[in-house]
Parts: sequence; structure tokens; C-alpha cells
Amino acid sequence: MRITPVLGGVVCALAWAVGSIAPAHEDHAHETIPVRPTEQHRATPLPDRIVLTWSGDPAGSMDVTWRTDLAESATRVEVIEADRLKWATIGEARLVEGTLERFESDLGSYYLHTAHLDKLEPETMYAYRVGGPTNPSEWLQFRTASREAKPFSFVYFGDAQNDIRSMWSRVIREANQHAPRAAFMLHAGDLINNANSDAQWGEWFGAGGWLNGMIPTVATPGNHEYSEGRTRHWAPQFSFPLNGPPGLEETVYWFDYQGTRFVSLNSNEQIERQADWLRSVLSDPSRPKWTIVTFHHPIFSAAKERDNPVLRGLWQPILEENGVDLVLQGHDHAYARSSLGGPTNVTEGVTAKSSNTVYVVSVSGPKMYPLKESWEVPRVASGVQLFQVIQVSQDEIRYEARVPSGGMYDGFTLTKDAEGVSTMVESDDLPPTRLEQPATE
Repeated sequence: MRITPVLGGVVCALAWAVGSIAPAHEDHAHETIPVRPTEQHRATPLPDRIVLTWSGDPAGSMDVTWRTDLAESATRVEVIEADRLKWATIGEARLVEGTLERFESDLGSYYLHTAHLDKLEPETMYAYRVGGPTNPSEWLQFRTASREAKPFSFVYFGDAQNDIRSMWSRVIREANQHAPRAAFMLHAGDLINNANSDAQWGEWFGAGGWLNGMIPTVATPGNHEYSEGRTRHWAPQFSFPLNGPPGLEETVYWFDYQGTRFVSLNSNEQIERQADWLRSVLSDPSRPKWTIVTFHHPIFSAAKERDNPVLRGLWQPILEENGVDLVLQGHDHAYARSSLGGPTNVTEGVTAKSSNTVYVVSVSGPKMYPLKESWEVPRVASGVQLFQVIQVSQDEIRYEARVPSGGMYDGFTLTKDAEGVSTMVESDDLPPTRLEQPATE
């Protein structure tokens, strides 16, 4: 006898008996468990957090830093001219030994490795990889600077700081779309929110990813790089010039790049000491045509209820009397860009003098503050993440501020005559000013 299944009836009977059948997505036995920071940012024998910096001449050297777990102590770099790299020529790569440091982070211990690559030729593309023979990194590449004042571009970021992985990653990656051959990426402080959080540093390195191993990083510390002193992560993972005042190594420094002098100041500590040092760097008779200075706390603040009068009193006269062209800052979680000489209408007791100096405050991360209302500048923004692409040639500096989707938000061109007098031309066809006013935290 043939029996016909009555599955629907059985199901209905079961449903009636137990009340209802839980949908599949309510099966709590299959809930996803968040990845713990110790796992997400765990070091392995394979090199990660690879970053290029300069401690010496950009035309003839490069520094590279990376991380491994404690099982991999080999600290070496293989480097070869990029056009020569083939399977058959890997063995011809120059082997450079570096140094390593055992680093104790809040998520555990690992090695930080640093190598200085010298005796490089100017204007040359080099391929390199780091790590031991068993677990080397992929081959990456970089280009050395020219010794001449040739055109170049770089990218400038204000504070990344918060929600770095989720909200800042797209900013640095879109910036690369607009400046894929940038000479370097400049960060004006507050790369992270908690100075010694290894997870946040891991997010910062992860956001840039391979870009950090192909395009050098230039950075100045912000207040969030401090927690009972300077972050322990700074010195072992970045290798910047040691030409600043003693005690401020690798936070106060300068270097020349293809006809432009770049200066990093540390606005968090010992600002009086830095004034004399800055004056000496800017009075150097061999200083090239253009000078760009970066530090974290602004000379002219962009955000409400913020001001830095001591900093302004000490540093602004030196910057302007010595003809600094651009001052690139962060800290205020808003955007403001002056004309030549700073804001045209400032708070009581502050005098804006005509000068060649343009001041910029910008933010690249998602944390935002309301704008200061008392200072008049040509372009401001609140509630918008930005990155800046700056092109430098002997004839001009061309500046562009862009939103994360790539659209132009602000722009100008600076030229300077033989007497050192600058002219600014504002860009046309800019979008409406964005003035979202988030509440101050």
C-alpha cells in the first residue's frame, strides 16, 4: 500500500503544539562573535605595519619600519632598482641590516624593526621587501627625490583620530586616487585618539595599508599622541630627522624636498624653546624658495571656544617675518583657511598683519566641532571630512581641499615674485559652504 506524506500537516501540528516556529535568523546558536582586539591586531612572523619615513636626505636615503611577533627576529631589507627586479635577479638585491626593539603594547609584546637605506640614487624607483627569508613581505617600491627643485605633490591630513578603520580608511584611499604619485603624506597630529592604544595604531596602519609602504609618511604629534608623556609608539615606529632641539627628537625637525623646506613643530610641549630653533632654521641662507610648516594646535583656531594665544604670540611673528608660505594644522575638528596673513577680522587683542603666510586648519576624521564665528576667512567648513592635495613647483603652490567622495571643496594658487611678495588666486566654481554645526563633546 502506498503512503502519501503529509508533511504540511505535520508542520502545522507542530506549530500548533509549540506556538510558533522561530525564523532562521533568530537562531542564537549561530550569532557572530565580535573579533577581539587581541586577535584583530595580533602580530605574526609575517611583517606588517610597514611604513616609510625619512631620517636623512630624501634624495639619497629612505627609512622603513615594520612589525613582527617575537618568533621573527630577522631585521633586514632587500633593496634593488625597481626596473631590475625579476625572479632571476632577486639574489642581486642589496641586503641591509636594521635594528629591532621589543615593544610592550597594551595588547601584548612584539618586535618593531627599523632599517636605514642609504647610498641611493636620486630620482630612482627602488623595490624592496622586509623580514626574514622564511616570511618576507611582498615587494614594495618607492621613488627617491630629486636634488633639483622639480615639481611634486603631497597629501595633507588633519586629525584622523576617531573611528579610524570604519570612517577614515576611505579618506586616505580616495586621496591616493587624486595623488597616486604623491611624494609623501603629511599628518598634522592626532593620528589616533588614545596615545598608547595598540588597537587604534593598528587601525591607522590598516587604513593606509600598502600605501604606507609605498609613499613616505611625515607626521607631527598632536595632543592625543600624549598620555602622561609622549606616546610610546611614536619613536620606535617612525624614523624622522634628529635635527631638532634635544628632548624633542623626531617631533621637531626639518627637511628639504625638491626646492621646498618642510618644518615640523611640536605644539604640545616646550614651545618657547622651539621659537629660537625655528628662527635659526628659517634664517638659513641656503633655505629654498618655498617653506611649509606643520604643527597641531592652530595659530588661529577654527572651532568655538578654542584659542592658543601663547602659541600665537611666540610663533606667528617668526613665521610671518621669515616669509613662511603655508602653515598646516589640525586639532579643531573643523576647516578654516585664511588669505595671506591670517583672518581679516579677529578677536580682541589679536592683530592680523599683511604677510605671505596662509594658515589652514583641517580635519580628515569623523569627529567634528562647531566653527568659531568671530574670525573672517575666505573658506570654512564644519561637519565634513577633508583631505588636501598640494602641488609645488618653482612657479607656484596649488592647493586643493577635497571631500571623501573626491569633490573639490576649496582651492587656491600661490605665486611669489623675486622680492618674495606672494599673490593668492582663489579657485572658481567652488561648491556652497558647508556649515553643519555639531554639538561640542
